[in-house]
Amino acid sequence: MDFKQIQELVKMVNKSNISELSIEQDKFKITIKQKDNEQPVYTVPAVAPVYQQVPQAVPVAPVAQAAPAAEAKPAEAKADNLVTIKSPMIGTFYRSPGPDKPSFVNVGDEVAPGKVVCIIEAMKLFNEIESEVGGKIVKVLVDDASPVEYDQPLFLVEP
Repeated sequence: MDFKQIQELVKMVNKSNISELSIEQDKFKITIKQKDNEQPVYTVPAVAPVYQQVPQAVPVAPVAQAAPAAEAKPAEAKADNLVTIKSPMIGTFYRSPGPDKPSFVNVGDEVAPGKVVCIIEAMKLFNEIESEVGGKIVKVLVDDASPVEYDQPLFLVEP
């Protein structure tokens, strides 16, 4: 069972009046329990403990003088139409399929829905992350081999 299927199951349980759902397939078992007026509780047996690195604070560079308001408006308008590709899970972000391989996408590359843009490693599984939008990559927001959180912005795309 892949991550998207699990997400769909969670959505179905949230929208229904089901209090508990258990599924077993081969060596995989998942149980989703929902309490009254609370968030559902998810249990998935783990093979090994998962440790998460907490990023250290990054010093912020001094801000340059602001541009005149007339020049700032076109940049703001341009930023408003950007679409963000976000991380669907917690894990380690990789821009390429291997250390000696080229990146899936770079700034300026065109992407289409379904095109692989990166890999996120979670619990020794390498999950290909596909773009859900078409357009041009404007900015890569995460460094290669960095830890990422669920729903963290990864890329900015101009549709």
